[in-house]
Amino acid sequence: MFKVDIIEQCKQNNRKAQLQLYNQYCDGMYIVANRFLKDANDAEDVVQEAFIKAFSKLHQYKAEVTFGAWLKRIVVNKSIDFLKSKKQKLVKLDEVHLKVVEADYDDKWLVEDAITLNDVKKAINNLPDKYQYVVMLYLIEGYDHQEISEILNITEVASRTQLFRGKAKLQELLTLKKNGTRY
Repeated sequence: MFKVDIIEQCKQNNRKAQLQLYNQYCDGMYIVANRFLKDANDAEDVVQEAFIKAFSKLHQYKAEVTFGAWLKRIVVNKSIDFLKSKKQKLVKLDEVHLKVVEADYDDKWLVEDAITLNDVKKAINNLPDKYQYVVMLYLIEGYDHQEISEILNITEVASRTQLFRGKAKLQELLTLKKNGTRY
């Protein structure tokens, strides 16, 4: 069965097609939610809510992007909504204090060879929330600044600035200190 056929059947409330679509995407969407929430049970809840919303709003899906990308955006938004509801509010920077980051700034994400993927993940988790979300959406999820600004309800300038500052903080966290240790 082609994916387009599955989606059309899902639009007609075909439960078998819905289950097939769910099984195809649930693991990947769980990973996305868990990156934000860092709690397996909360991530499972958010994924379930995201699928419920996706199936109820499937008539709005126009195939301008892949179904996975459309669903991923719902999962990200639900994850952020969940965090907000838990009083872990996203801190908005005062627009007056933002400086414009030039588009041609060094966009390389280079780290020492001794740094492992786990080191990078731990460092991202240690970033302040306002930087962590933008870094995760940009670096890990692959969203651009326009999409990040819509998801987080901030300006594109704020997204660029928070990414720039988050990247600097991330590089600081990953810099090897004296004698090859990070301590």
